This record gives sequence, C-alpha cells and structure tokens, in this order.
Amino acid sequence: MANSNGGIVGVDNPAVLNPALTTTFNSSGTFDPATPTFDALVIAGGGGGGVDNVSTGVGGGGGAGGFREVTGISSPGSPTPVTVGAGGAGAPHTGSPGTNGTDSVVGSVTSTGGGGGAGNPGGATGNSGGSGGGTALWNQWAPAYNDASTPTNGNTPPTSPSQGNPGGNRLQGGSNVSGGGGGAGSAGQVGGTASSPSAPGASGVGTGGNGAPSTYSGSDVTYAGGGGGAAQGIPQPQGGTGGGGNGGLYTPVGTNGTAGATNKGGGGGGGTNNPGVGLSGAGGSGVVIIKEPSYITASGVWDMNALYDNVKAGTWTNA
Repeated sequence: MANSNGGIVGVDNPAVLNPALTTTFNSSGTFDPATPTFDALVIAGGGGGGVDNVSTGVGGGGGAGGFREVTGISSPGSPTPVTVGAGGAGAPHTGSPGTNGTDSVVGSVTSTGGGGGAGNPGGATGNSGGSGGGTALWNQWAPAYNDASTPTNGNTPPTSPSQGNPGGNRLQGGSNVSGGGGGAGSAGQVGGTASSPSAPGASGVGTGGNGAPSTYSGSDVTYAGGGGGAAQGIPQPQGGTGGGGNGGLYTPVGTNGTAGATNKGGGGGGGTNNPGVGLSGAGGSGVVIIKEPSYITASGVWDMNALYDNVKAGTWTNA
C-alpha cells in the first residue's frame, strides 16, 4: 500500500520531525524555504537626520525604518529574494533634509524606509516613511509650527498593525529644539518652547520615538528607534530605544548628530549649523529574520504502526 509520500507501508521507517528554523539576514540575499508558509520580522532602513542652514537652525531627527512582524506568509518559491534596506544618508552641512531609508522586502511583505529629518529654512516638516522624520527649527524666535496642526507622517503607506509613528514637530512660539524622529513604538517628541531669547529653557527636548521589541532573534531585542532632533544649549536630545541616534547640539563647541544603529533600522540624529561640527547622523540599516515552523519528512516507506500513530497524532503529512 502506498502512503501519501509515495512510499510503501510495511517497512519500518519512522517520520523525522525537523526543528523550527530561524534565518537572519543582515544584508540582502536569498533563502530556500523548507515549509509552505513562514513568519518574518521585517525592519527597513532608518532615515537620516536633517541639518538647517541658517545661523541658529537645527535639523529634525530621522524616522525609524518600518517595523513589521507578519505570520503565515506564503512561500513564493525557491530561491526567495530577501532585501534588507540601507539607512538613509545624513544631510550635508549646507542645510537639507536627511535621506529616507530604503525598504526591506521578503515575499509579499514590505517595510518602508524611515523618513528623513527636516532641514532647509522655513521649519519644514520631516519626510514621510515607515516612521516620520522630525520637524526642523529654522529660526529660534520666529513663529513655529504647532504639533497638532502640522503633523508629520508615519506608517506611510499604512499597514495594519502600524509599521511606525509620526515624527515630532516644534511647538507654537519660540523654540530651540527640533522634533525627534518617530519610532516603531511611539511618536517623536516635539521640540520644546522657550519663553524669551534671554531665557531659552525648553519644555521638550526633541527625543526620538522609542522602538518596539521582538523575540524573533531568540532574545528580546528592541528595534526601530527614532533619531533625536538637534538642539541649542540644552542637554543633548537622545535617540529612542531601539537604535535611534542622538541629536547634535548648537553650542560654541558643538556636537554632531550620531548614526542610527546598524541592523536595527534606527533613525539618525539631527545636526546643527555649527561650522565644521554640525553634521547629522545617517540612519541604521534594517534586518530580516525568517522563522519556519517544525515539519515532518520521511525517506519514503512506513510501517502500519507508524502510519496509525502519526494519523492519530495529527502529524501525517500530505506534502
């Protein structure tokens, strides 16, 4: 009697239970699926921080790359291409937004690169992306954007569950802090307000949005934190948990924004117009981690007892 795998029942040849497989891609490549469906963590590249080009300007933090955990993805065939998105470049020291990160893709699932942090005169909002970039400060004492009236875009294009969050704006009124980039777990913090030129204390510090945790690697790891917005004369704005870069400071000495973490999709920190030291940080590259369930194979023949036991246990396969 032939079994569903073409073997002959009557010879002792038990099934083999193959363990679940986890494959990590830190750069683009291909994989050969062993099962009809698989699960995947797909993190895109983070956006670079922005730099403003006026004398008191500071750039917005870069948004984190899109964060997606998707189960039951149909195997598209072998070999299957895997794209791991690169982080976006930080802005040049002439005043411009950071570059968006690039997408990560496996099968039917795409995570979108993070939005670059804003630059340029005029208080532009950050770019859209998996998480949005933060708004730039272009003039410390000019009227500013209100965070409720000009939101930056995250989760663009939209996915469910959301792949990211908006970047932060700068509040209405004078400000000395740009907005932080959005993260997978929370939006970037808005830039703080200052009461007057002689009292530039800030009520917000442009922190990057926090990332989100995943156990796909086998450990509990947080990914996709937003970059901190750059600031003037206050403690350095921090990137969000999960690899966000810190924002730079506009001071007599000045500090650069720092890069987002590699293979975590973190956004880069915003930069300032400090001569020679105001560079923004690049976004961090993404990662793709694929999980395949355990599966049963056999070399071709089964005995009647093994057939009965497998059918009863629900482990008989028609693959």
